[in-house]
Amino acid sequence: MTSLDTVSIAIFLGAALVMVGILSSLLALRFGAPLLLVFLFIGILAGDSGPGGLNFNDVHATYLVGSVALALILFDGGLKTRFQSIRTVLAPSMLLATAGVLVTALLTAPIAKVALDLNWTEALLAGAVVASTDAAAVFLLVHAQGLRLRPRVGATLEVESGTNDPFAVFLTLMLVELISLGSSSATHVLAEFFQEAVLGLMIGVVGGWIVIVALNRVELPQGLHAPFVTTAALVIFGLAEITNASGFLAVYLAGIMIGNRPTRAHNSVLTFLDAATWLAQIVMFVLLGLLVSPQRLGDSVLPAIAIALTLMLVARPVAVFLCLAPFSFNWREKVFIAWVGLRGAVAIFLASIPMLVGLSKAYLYFDVAFVVVIISLLLQGWTLGAAARRLNVALPRTEQRARRVELDLPGQLEQQLVGYPVRPKSLFLKRGLLPSWSRPTLVIRDEKILSPAEADPVAAGDYLYLLAPPEKADALDRFFTDMQPSVLPDPHLLGDFVVSGEIVLGDLAEIYGITVREDESNLTLADYFDIHLDRAPKVGATLPLDSLILVARSISGGRVNVVGLRLPEDEETAQPRSRLATVKGRLSRLWSSLAGI
Repeated sequence: MTSLDTVSIAIFLGAALVMVGILSSLLALRFGAPLLLVFLFIGILAGDSGPGGLNFNDVHATYLVGSVALALILFDGGLKTRFQSIRTVLAPSMLLATAGVLVTALLTAPIAKVALDLNWTEALLAGAVVASTDAAAVFLLVHAQGLRLRPRVGATLEVESGTNDPFAVFLTLMLVELISLGSSSATHVLAEFFQEAVLGLMIGVVGGWIVIVALNRVELPQGLHAPFVTTAALVIFGLAEITNASGFLAVYLAGIMIGNRPTRAHNSVLTFLDAATWLAQIVMFVLLGLLVSPQRLGDSVLPAIAIALTLMLVARPVAVFLCLAPFSFNWREKVFIAWVGLRGAVAIFLASIPMLVGLSKAYLYFDVAFVVVIISLLLQGWTLGAAARRLNVALPRTEQRARRVELDLPGQLEQQLVGYPVRPKSLFLKRGLLPSWSRPTLVIRDEKILSPAEADPVAAGDYLYLLAPPEKADALDRFFTDMQPSVLPDPHLLGDFVVSGEIVLGDLAEIYGITVREDESNLTLADYFDIHLDRAPKVGATLPLDSLILVARSISGGRVNVVGLRLPEDEETAQPRSRLATVKGRLSRLWSSLAGI
């Protein structure tokens, strides 16, 4: 009976921990990755050195859970990565993920050697364990702190953090092998590296393609798509590891493959994986906390602090500036990328490898990684938003995210049903705007299902469901969030062919002699961008309007508020100066009258 009671207690504590983890996701959106430290300390308190008194030293179980958690985290990151965003940053990101990790480890090693009294190989292993950034911490903090990073900076950080783990694992394993066996040739190391990289790439791409085909052709019961994709990711990871390939690289590439192709239940898969990765991180941090001994930490805490400061203030910045030197990043972007070198569970996971193989001083690597992670998450994690704003590499997100419901329609992949609650200050309700590629299908009001014609006009508090292509569903969000106040641009900054986004198409057509559709003549230029762009407007976005090209020059409150007008080349060069002056004068008067409203 005692053993049955023990099992019951374990079930109760495990379920309670999962429940706390689910509820803590609400706090995570406010406090970010440092919240994970709470679960790390829960593990410490539950361990043999805390009031819990639980004697846990199963490194094998910790390594297994860590491998699964990290594989899911990388797969989830790959699913959310778009080819368009990584294409331009692939070279700098891969350089940071390989040479950057190596340079960081090399620069950290001398301090580790002196502070911990290690030989050079052991010191390099200590540097390798903490050299890679943590994908989960980077992904979570960037989103949790409401940051909209500059596209190149954000893409570089996400791709680097997603791809540097395989190289850090490889470097750690090679050094552990070198310490265990006593010798290893450079040829052998390079051969192992290329084997793991090439096989990992092949397995990831082929595995991702097989999952895509299976998702779209096999009729799975409703609700099984997300578990199928999650287990498929672990199959890809396990297969790669069995064949001596990089499982972490394979699962990340498989995620990118699947995330960039049309598949069934794509959004339900993302939702399921968000929950799975969050819970996996919680379990991982609790187990890692159970392995920590506060008494043992006392002997290595000061050297570990010295290593952490060297890593954050010297090794990582030098590695970033060296690796990004060939590319056109300015110094502010480089400083921010260097500061976002967050260390998380990956470092502690890598530190468990020496413990797993029974190296001497194995617990020393673990204790150092533990201290480095705590300092990194507290110091770098909580200052991430302030650093982004101070260095002018990001703007805080002011818009509230729309509550979106998505339903797949069996038998086709081109359209899905997307539903939103209609907010009183939403762009849809105030301006009646919807993109041209979406179609209202039904309205729910007072628990009654109505057609759009029956519900006309749609009111605040209704639920509107629309048909839209799955890949464009995100772009609908901006129509159902509360509109932010738009800031009028300075009239003195407007050039000859730059106008306010609040000018209506009918007035513009009169000035330039162009033709616009009658049903669009009362739309403003900002409305025109909202309707015809298949994504949220960004600076530089263009749209044709008869013989003109409209260029978004400035965004305010999520809408275009300054528009550039690009004329046909022959008209720009051929028309006389007087015509240009006339157009300029009429535009100036139009702007002045608008600004005076």
